[in-house]
Amino acid sequence: MDDTCIGFPPSVDAECCILILGSMPSVKSLAEQQYYAHPQNRFWPMMTRLLTGTEKPPSDYGVRLKMLLEHHIALWDAIAQCERQGSLDTAIRHEVGNDVTAFLEAYPKIHTILCNGTKAWQCFRRYNKSLLDRTDLTIRQMPSTSPANARWRLPMLLETWGEALGITVK
Repeated sequence: MDDTCIGFPPSVDAECCILILGSMPSVKSLAEQQYYAHPQNRFWPMMTRLLTGTEKPPSDYGVRLKMLLEHHIALWDAIAQCERQGSLDTAIRHEVGNDVTAFLEAYPKIHTILCNGTKAWQCFRRYNKSLLDRTDLTIRQMPSTSPANARWRLPMLLETWGEALGITVK
């Protein structure tokens, strides 16, 4: 059985100033070829509430990505590929990091990097050490929106992510 997982290309445009990095898409996300496709992941409900003030995320994946881009938010992962059985970050082995340094050269307006969860943060730091000393970047580890992070309820995520994005929770 091949447990190799290969991540997605980034969702980004030239106007993006914030980059949200996950770790590696879940089994469900890889099957659907969509970021945060697992119905229990709180990413899309959280971002929809923060960015539009509405409760229900758009059903169309393209509209979801467009919502982020309209707010100058890029989406990618810290890991380009890895081996993993199942979807848990703790099961990730032999990861290869994405080159965020080169990404930032291509998208120089990005000034904030938010790592969605501990594994994204650890991998970002491991594979992009030179970025940690840059004074022109804000880099933060954020609480994971994964259903595996059950102690962080949606209201807590909304408050913490909203603060990082400079958005007051409505």
